[in-house]
Amino acid sequence: MSEADTPDRSTTPASTPRRIGQLVAPGYVHGDDPSAANRGLAAALLRYRIMAYIVGVGLLILVFVGVPLQYAATIPQVAQIVGPIHGFLYIVYLLAAVDLARRARFTLLQMAAMVGAGFLPFLAFIIERRVGRRVERLMADDALPS
Repeated sequence: MSEADTPDRSTTPASTPRRIGQLVAPGYVHGDDPSAANRGLAAALLRYRIMAYIVGVGLLILVFVGVPLQYAATIPQVAQIVGPIHGFLYIVYLLAAVDLARRARFTLLQMAAMVGAGFLPFLAFIIERRVGRRVERLMADDALPS
């Protein structure tokens, strides 16, 4: 490739990285529009909440119905059905949690708490409530005019 074929970087618009960022991570790079950032964050929070409840209920069914039936009554069908479903939905939950943590710029410890919520019964509901409150405060703070 000769020098004549290379694009002149001085004529590249300054907003090109922002546009590329919007293509790669839609809802994350919004420029100066805080309402657009809040919409992306609100959508990520909704996805996270839905998945947290689904995974939490699935884990409760697995731990308090499936496992006792499997070992106490030798009826393994509930655990055999709910276990893989919970495992798949946990992966979807992880994607929703990482997306929300990225958009809300959570620390690694906060993200680890979100990830661990799918392992212990009832923890998904507690962490979801804390994360929801934090993100709602974050959105409210961003909505205030400067």
